[in-house]
Amino acid sequence: MNISEAARQSGLTAKTIRYYESIGLLHPPKRGNNGYRDYRAKDVSLMRFLCHSRQVGFSLQECKQLSEFYLNPERQSVHVKALVVEKVKDIEAKVANLRAMQNTLLDLADRCAGDEGPDCAIIETLAGES
Repeated sequence: MNISEAARQSGLTAKTIRYYESIGLLHPPKRGNNGYRDYRAKDVSLMRFLCHSRQVGFSLQECKQLSEFYLNPERQSVHVKALVVEKVKDIEAKVANLRAMQNTLLDLADRCAGDEGPDCAIIETLAGES
């Protein structure tokens, strides 16, 4: 199948497929007599796998690792689980940082009068003046 059909079936764009090929995340398929890429069902399965992996937040490097597991029938699930558990820890740390940022911003908003005057606790705090 051509790249547009592979894109449609996998959920990736043709541009993303070409990019993944350029960085080695996908192996470029053989080209047909017409010079077009000729994707097979197994190629589309890997593309769909990568699409889902990206949707749940895995980086391209993590997708590389996951795709190696995906393609290896001798894989050990302990390694896959360890990668996912580590990703969850990273997400939890990011959520904690976002909550701290949210609390800081809410505190700044509470301290600002928000009136017609020029005095602003937000500006003063961000400038290091209070």
